[in-house]
Amino acid sequence: MQKNNSTLRRISQTLRKNMTRQERHLWYDYLSQYPVRFVRQHPLSYYIADFYCAKAKLGVQLDGSQDYEPKEAASDAERTAQLGRLGIHVLRFPNNAVDRYFEGVCEAIDLTVQALMNGAPVPAFPVEAVMW
Repeated sequence: MQKNNSTLRRISQTLRKNMTRQERHLWYDYLSQYPVRFVRQHPLSYYIADFYCAKAKLGVQLDGSQDYEPKEAASDAERTAQLGRLGIHVLRFPNNAVDRYFEGVCEAIDLTVQALMNGAPVPAFPVEAVMW
C-alpha cells in the first residue's frame, strides 16, 4: 500500500471537509460511534475510501448517480478489484439507500464487520436486500 502520498492526503482532507449529505448522515449518526473504529476519506493505495475500518479491512463507498454511468461503473469495479487484491473488502451503497433505508445500510455494515473480524463468510448484500 502506498503511504504518505501528500496529494492523496490533501484530497482526503478536502473530501472530509466537504462530505455529501449522505456521508455526513452515515458518519455522524452511525460510524463515528461504531464500537470498531472507522475513519473518513482514508487513502488506500491510489484510492480514497469514503469510510475505512482497518481492524476489519473494510472500505465503505457511497455512490452518487454519476457512479452508475458506464465509465464510472467500470472505474469503480477496477477500484474494488484493486482493493480486494490488497485484502480489503468493499461495500458499496447508492446514496439513495442511505436516505431511504438507513437502518438496512447500518445493519449490512455491522454484519460485514462482524463476519470479517470473526473469519466468517461475508454476507452478500445486494442493494435490493438493504432496501427491503
